[in-house]
Amino acid sequence: MSAKGNGVAFVPGHDGAVTGRALVLHPVLFGLTPRKHPAAGAVPSRDAETRLAEAVGLALAIHLKIAHAQSVRIVRPRPATLFGTGTIETFARIVAAQEIGVVVVDGAVSPVQQRNLEKAWKAKVIDRTGLILEIFGERARTHEGSLQVELAALSYQRSRLVRSWTHLERQRGGFGFLGGPGESQLEIDRRLIDERIVKLKRELEGVKRTRGLHRQARKRVPYPVVALVGYTNAGKSTLFNRLTQAEVLSADMLFATLDPTMRLLKLPSGRSVILSDTVGFISNLPTQLVAAFRATLEEVLGADIVVHVRDVAHPESEEQRGDVLKVLRELGLGELIDGGDPRRQMIEALNKIDLLDAQARAAVKAQAKRTKNAAPVSAATGEGSAALLAMFDARLAAGREVTEFDIPVTDGAAIAWLYRHGEVMARRDGTKKVHMKVGLDPADLSRFRHRNAAGQG
Repeated sequence: MSAKGNGVAFVPGHDGAVTGRALVLHPVLFGLTPRKHPAAGAVPSRDAETRLAEAVGLALAIHLKIAHAQSVRIVRPRPATLFGTGTIETFARIVAAQEIGVVVVDGAVSPVQQRNLEKAWKAKVIDRTGLILEIFGERARTHEGSLQVELAALSYQRSRLVRSWTHLERQRGGFGFLGGPGESQLEIDRRLIDERIVKLKRELEGVKRTRGLHRQARKRVPYPVVALVGYTNAGKSTLFNRLTQAEVLSADMLFATLDPTMRLLKLPSGRSVILSDTVGFISNLPTQLVAAFRATLEEVLGADIVVHVRDVAHPESEEQRGDVLKVLRELGLGELIDGGDPRRQMIEALNKIDLLDAQARAAVKAQAKRTKNAAPVSAATGEGSAALLAMFDARLAAGREVTEFDIPVTDGAAIAWLYRHGEVMARRDGTKKVHMKVGLDPADLSRFRHRNAAGQG
């Protein structure tokens, strides 16, 4: 039987004792490319120790206790076990000595490899995709988020057919990759999973339609939408809280935010925008998760401004930037990255400058000045927040249409409306009319004209 603690289903160790102790392994391919051998999932161009630290962070995100973590060189991946015989024997001794119940392999592990490694180590084995899905299953809070994660998890399980489907009988989040009712239920009922997948897709279509209606409702309000995107743990939620004075969960933890969160934000000009915090991106994001979260990331597709929050203090900040841009391109947002209309180009919030030394901080600020689409900030201290908000204002103002109006002096409501929703660039008061030159968003301009045509002023 599996036991639960700290929100995660801890599993029996080799001696039958319940343990949440984990071994984390990051495979590093030498002499072979991931394209030729994608099973190992390693990216040799990136620092192995940094990747190992990220894998440890993923394991800690579901409260596993890390007993041992290590990068492992692989010259030739074994189809049956991934690792060589000597490596397997070495870690078998570590698993036994440390009473480890879960082995996390930071890469893709085939069903055959997983089964053989579990027999050799007498412990549960979970790969990177399974671990991320487990985190997402625990963290998803909204109905849509839960549906998306379950769909991704079922697609993953169906392709493997080596784990029992336990989601409906579990009371916690997650999908049972770390535990389950036992070896007697290893065969998945394919028909049951297929039926559930069909039902989930139907429910998600309904949720998607509802989100579309909400989006249309916001356009009628309307408030521009500013969407925060970025690598997981880059500080999006902390920046969100700093700007909106909200209390969204923000922690030094991977995937602290999964479900989109929105708050109204007042800019220095007085105009209001909707600020949206989104799920964090990560390297080697499982394909099924990119597809499953496409609906969540639709908020980004409809955003007036997209802000890429970067952790410039991270040793692989540039590589993380590449990972985020890759997913954005997959979502059809290449125009934000590759040029086009400068008013649509993505803004970069160069976060965590408070963690940089004086020389590195000066370099980041110089980079921001050169690009003109970047703002150095510290979400933790608030440094640079005012400049970032001013950048939002400037970007939104650049998209306004300048129009001249002659408003009856008796229509104080119309005059006040223009001040409230637009940028009054000139005003000349006459005896009967007030001549105003105003910059308005196209949607606001349409609303004002409709208001006057309807005889409301």
